[in-house]
Amino acid sequence: MGDSNRERFPLMIPGAKGSGVIEVAAPFDRSSIAEVEGADLAAVDHALSTAHALYRNRGAWLTVARRIEILERAAEIMAERAETLAVEAAREGGKPLLDSRVEVARAIDSVRICVEVLRTEAGHHIPMNLNAASLNRLAVTRREPIGPVVAVSAFNHPLNLIAHQVAPAVATGCPVIVKPAEVTPLSCFRFVDILWEAGLPPEWCQALVASDLKVAEALVTDPRVAFFSFIGSARVGWMLRSKLAPGTRCALEHGGAAPVLVAGDADLDVALPSIAKGGFYHAGQVCVSVQRVFAHRGIADDFAKRLADAAGKLRVGDPTSAETEVGPLIRPAEVERVGAWVDEAKAAGATVLTGGSPISETCYAPTVLMNPPEDAKVSQMEIFGPVVCVYPFDDVDDAIGRANALPFAFQSAIFTRDIDTAMHAFAALDASAVMVNDHTAFRVDWMPFAGLRQSGYGVGGIPHTMRDMSIEKMLVIRSPEL
Repeated sequence: MGDSNRERFPLMIPGAKGSGVIEVAAPFDRSSIAEVEGADLAAVDHALSTAHALYRNRGAWLTVARRIEILERAAEIMAERAETLAVEAAREGGKPLLDSRVEVARAIDSVRICVEVLRTEAGHHIPMNLNAASLNRLAVTRREPIGPVVAVSAFNHPLNLIAHQVAPAVATGCPVIVKPAEVTPLSCFRFVDILWEAGLPPEWCQALVASDLKVAEALVTDPRVAFFSFIGSARVGWMLRSKLAPGTRCALEHGGAAPVLVAGDADLDVALPSIAKGGFYHAGQVCVSVQRVFAHRGIADDFAKRLADAAGKLRVGDPTSAETEVGPLIRPAEVERVGAWVDEAKAAGATVLTGGSPISETCYAPTVLMNPPEDAKVSQMEIFGPVVCVYPFDDVDDAIGRANALPFAFQSAIFTRDIDTAMHAFAALDASAVMVNDHTAFRVDWMPFAGLRQSGYGVGGIPHTMRDMSIEKMLVIRSPEL
């Protein structure tokens, strides 16, 4: 899009002034697509003061019925604009249009799940009259909002991640302030605007892009924040958690280097397309993207060759084209970094079966590496790029030990036709989820989604996030009639 058509997004903090302008560029061709007003310390303080005052005024809280009405209308508006939202998400984030359409559908479903949870989950009855101390008492709980929520999000799912952080806050009745990634703020601003259009008073959901890291840190670490939701790198997430004000609860979602085991009896016709999708979806920029595949030595060479053939046929290019299967990395610097990691592995003895080089300044070829050394970066760290490594193994327990050797633990997978092998892997793999005959990036939005060890803190997924953003307040009634 040319500069003459470039849209300008104002600061979404009612009553505050913007500070400077942040330019948003398309990751594929680096063209300028929008400008967003930035927020300074004064704007952050204004947003926090607004959110805190809303929460303290219990008489003005939004009723559950009103929240349901707003969320239902928001889902309807999103469905009406699904294609526009998908094209914009593809353009600003680089995820191919065919996958961005799926992301929009998931984001709509995420909003609807919030409504379902409100209608089906509530407080509970606590048994009394069990002993002398509890006689003549009734105890029940009800859910209340925890307080102001601050959400900091990542670039790789610019609409659905925001929906996962913001919609549960709205559903539980928490005032929320959201800071999207500065490279992909547009989908976030569209979503917040849709909530406002659906009837949410603007003060209940504010959005900003920080003018610098100092401003972002001030937002997160303020004592008025009741809950901090973070999706992003482990380095930033753990640093911010260490600086939270006393009493602030949090959930962190980072990444890992997801392991997949391919047993000797695996059906490769099932495993290959699944692993290719899980490894190269969104150019590998997914926190549970397939990265390390441990294949039984009897099939490893055939598997790796066939995976390389599939990777080499993937169409790489403009993410807004319906034909594209793999888009760009988010920044040119990421192309350089991925290339350096692959070059290091190659120099140390890894065999490049396909790819292994940049296609352009912004795109890296889908790459399959055979048996890189255990101490190479591609074997030790999350590459967050379109690179899958294959390692032969003789004994499944040795493969499980290698899979478990890193300080990350998130989702993992095994391909096998043997139920005992599958159950052994389920028991032995260090992971919050083990997929059998499916790739590590499988997810639906109501299931628990939890990074362990350095991969995160707490549990994601719409119902789980709503529980995090609420408290159960207990009422105990004493009466001789009870």
